[in-house]
Amino acid sequence: MKDVKISLITVTFNAADTIEGCICSVIEQAYSNLEYIIIDGGSTDATLAIINKYKDHLHQIVSGPDDGIYDAMNKGIKLATGDIIGTLNADDRFATGDILSSIAQGFASSGGDIIYGDINYVSKQDKIIRKWKSGAYKHGYFNWGWMPPHPSFYAKRALFEQFGCYQIEYGSATDYELMLRFIHTNKIKVFYINKLMVNMLIGGVSNKSISNRIKAWRNDFKAMGNNGLIFPYFSIIWKPFRKIMQYIR
Repeated sequence: MKDVKISLITVTFNAADTIEGCICSVIEQAYSNLEYIIIDGGSTDATLAIINKYKDHLHQIVSGPDDGIYDAMNKGIKLATGDIIGTLNADDRFATGDILSSIAQGFASSGGDIIYGDINYVSKQDKIIRKWKSGAYKHGYFNWGWMPPHPSFYAKRALFEQFGCYQIEYGSATDYELMLRFIHTNKIKVFYINKLMVNMLIGGVSNKSISNRIKAWRNDFKAMGNNGLIFPYFSIIWKPFRKIMQYIR
């Protein structure tokens, strides 16, 4: 398992300002058994020109219309041939050059089917805004609002084949629902790497307005209710508080 093949998917749309830093952080990884896939939503800026500068390091580049980021991720998953699948958004970067090596070693040593770690939220000036320390998972934590940071989430490809891909009807909670479905509902074995994995550019769409936040809560509640959380109303109240507890300011 040490030589496990990792498929990494980056989704882009008009990401000319950030995509080069993302790609370079992948190229700088010391781990060689990597399949790197970029799914572009039909960018009209310089994104594709920048991507093509690094085409020798990429295994597949697909560009065309999609139904949003999670639909594009699903396209990448269907193309992936690796044993492990993870994502790195166009405006995110690996924190160090040994992240994929640590992930591969984690799968080899733990026997887990899912691995996750820690992330930093950073500004456009690379200033750390807050740190998200995930902590080790115990079954039932989702009932108390816990979740791993999606940019650090890596799962065996067989899980997507068995339990399905991202269900885009959950909107902003689509990544949360998939992790909830895999980890809580189906009790998949997970392993926490106590390591900073990704620097994530701050500025989520779901938090940009009160109406977006209400819509996000509705999506969260739908995901919770459909995945058997004991008290979804309680969980949705605790979810932001749990995140605060996981943040180190």
